Amino acid sequence: MVQTPEGLQNHCEVPPLPLELSIRQARRLALSAQGFGKSLGGPATLASLTRMFQRLGVVQIDSVNALVRSHYLPLFSRLGDYPQDLLDQLAWGQRRQRRLFEYWGHEASLLPLALYPLMRWRMAHAADGKGIYRQLAEFGRERREVIERVLAAVREQGALGAGSLSTREERAGPWWDWSEEKHALEWLFAAGEVTVAGRRGFERLYDLPERVLPVTILKQAQPSEAEAHQGLLLHAAGALGVATEQDLRDYFRLSPQQSKAAVAVLVEDGRLQACTVQGWKQPAYVAGVPRIPRRIEASALLSPFDSLVWARERTERLFDFRYRLEIYTPAHKRVYGYYVLPFLYQERIAARLDLRAERAQGRLAVHAVHEEAQGLDEAGYQALAANLWRLAGWLGLAQVQLNCPRAEGSRLRQALLSGVPA
Repeated sequence: MVQTPEGLQNHCEVPPLPLELSIRQARRLALSAQGFGKSLGGPATLASLTRMFQRLGVVQIDSVNALVRSHYLPLFSRLGDYPQDLLDQLAWGQRRQRRLFEYWGHEASLLPLALYPLMRWRMAHAADGKGIYRQLAEFGRERREVIERVLAAVREQGALGAGSLSTREERAGPWWDWSEEKHALEWLFAAGEVTVAGRRGFERLYDLPERVLPVTILKQAQPSEAEAHQGLLLHAAGALGVATEQDLRDYFRLSPQQSKAAVAVLVEDGRLQACTVQGWKQPAYVAGVPRIPRRIEASALLSPFDSLVWARERTERLFDFRYRLEIYTPAHKRVYGYYVLPFLYQERIAARLDLRAERAQGRLAVHAVHEEAQGLDEAGYQALAANLWRLAGWLGLAQVQLNCPRAEGSRLRQALLSGVPA
């Protein structure tokens, strides 16, 4: 059943059947399912981080570090200030403390350990050269001797990174620009024969699953492929609140064939319920009988890779917000900036900001502020300023520097000045 924020159970509506949702109801369902509008109830803890990961099911990892590594931001957006080493402990800490594992979930992702059995079919497919990059599949077929050599090195030496195994000279080769050892480790990772034991900087360190993951997880019976697809789609439905079949399949990157068959089964046995959403052309689905909050009170800066907005077409349908990451767009062609974060205010995405952590200068730089059509009132700017000061403090930056010459910049400057931390 879709989970509702704590403290809101008495402020929810249960719509009649058959379900016909307004766009506002759909937004509230989505925001609630994604962990927004929830009373924080004190500082974040290992337990609260674990619960949030269980709710979301997957948090995307990305190498961009303009602000902070992207996997840290979604929990900050929902739980506020928390020590980043708490997440490191859950993901790469000692075996008995570990609650997460790395794998291909949405993209490269952190997932709760409970989902590991549901990913075994994907590992088996990868070992057969299915569902992975063509070059990597070719490598798996053609360079078995390298794969066996690298696996033996991991078995004998423990957690290893590609750099410590590489024998390639510094020149481009036929396999992208990776060493053969790097390719072998990536193939072994996709096939589930090694997993990520930790990270050195941002470099993955690989080891055998039996030396990294809890025995209880590894010994769980492997569900059939069809059961795994159903389980992943059901988890996606709970995390999204309300979603089309395409939204559901995109959450864990299932194929249309895998998804449509599983959705049909879930609807037939009542675990998913079909509904309509105002303005959506495709039918949507909810898990069980939804409880819709009568309002969501939230303000948060969102990572470009946050699961609330990573599906750009869904974001347009749900929030009337067109969002594209312009990192790889030439500077003179950018509309909003290099690393732009949406600002969620109450039940809408009300603005977007181009932000950068200038660590050497000890400041959070705000290069641009763009309001959306409905704009931000004074309370909205105060909430935005509070979020920026909170973000700066979390990142260990003493200043917030505003470089935006737009009218929005002037309004934000006043809010920042009135909200300077003591």
